[in-house]
Amino acid sequence: MTIRHLKIFVSVAENGKMSTAASKFFISQPAVSQAIKELEDYYGVLLFDRISKKLYITEAGKKLLEYAKNVLAEFDKLEEGMNAFKDIKTLRIGVTVTVGTNFISKVLAEFKENTKNIETYIRMNNTKNIETLLLESELDLAVVEGKVKNKELISIPEVDDILVLVCSKNHPFYGKEHITFADLKDVNFVLREPGSGTRELFEKYLEKHKLKINVTWEASSPEVIKQAVINDGCVTVASLRLFEKEIQSGEMYAFKNKTKEWNRSFSVVYHKNRKLPEYAEKFIEIVKENKEFNILDEIDYGILS
Repeated sequence: MTIRHLKIFVSVAENGKMSTAASKFFISQPAVSQAIKELEDYYGVLLFDRISKKLYITEAGKKLLEYAKNVLAEFDKLEEGMNAFKDIKTLRIGVTVTVGTNFISKVLAEFKENTKNIETYIRMNNTKNIETLLLESELDLAVVEGKVKNKELISIPEVDDILVLVCSKNHPFYGKEHITFADLKDVNFVLREPGSGTRELFEKYLEKHKLKINVTWEASSPEVIKQAVINDGCVTVASLRLFEKEIQSGEMYAFKNKTKEWNRSFSVVYHKNRKLPEYAEKFIEIVKENKEFNILDEIDYGILS
């Protein structure tokens, strides 16, 4: 028994003629008769009495007609819902906190301008957790600031970024042209949580140069970090992108590392076995178009060495 059988049966039951059903479904009248017989054989009941070449629906037929209408109504809803769903595709994007806070919005706006019927789902977390979500196929791709370690994932650096040491306008470091790591000995730091790409890069730098700092805050929220810098006298090392407005307004002051060891990139990441659809490639293209970041050419900053 199929949906086709039920459609033919309902048409015959409502019109009392097999010829009407044959015309409606573009099949022969014998084919309609065969479909009704197959239903009768399937349920072991007589659906129509055939008297003087006329059809009269039986009690069993009336009961089947009641059920069949309900089934077909639900089937129509199913068809309508699934057909609508196939016209709307979703790109599931993972972003790390730095990327999600001040980079991805512009990219998404441009993506929506250049695509139709593509929904986006954004998941923000640190690099370590985003990596797990990609491996578990809960995301299609991601843009992260940290280093991806799993060899099942393809990671392509696409966007320029740089870490800076930041203090508030009330801090003794504010406006200085030069400070050294020796000056940081008794300074309180607020840093991102373990698992953050920013934290990992900075800690590798500290380890390489055998430097120690005093970490009094750990936070995953850029806003919390910002308030710790402004209100609690902490300094932080973070993406220049995170504090672009505050630095330009003079509320904060940045120090660039004398070496290029704090230069980094945001990377587009996806599973090596996942074939990205055309609209995902368009998203990556827009990410590439937003790769440059030249705020250091527009502000006064100090040097840390």
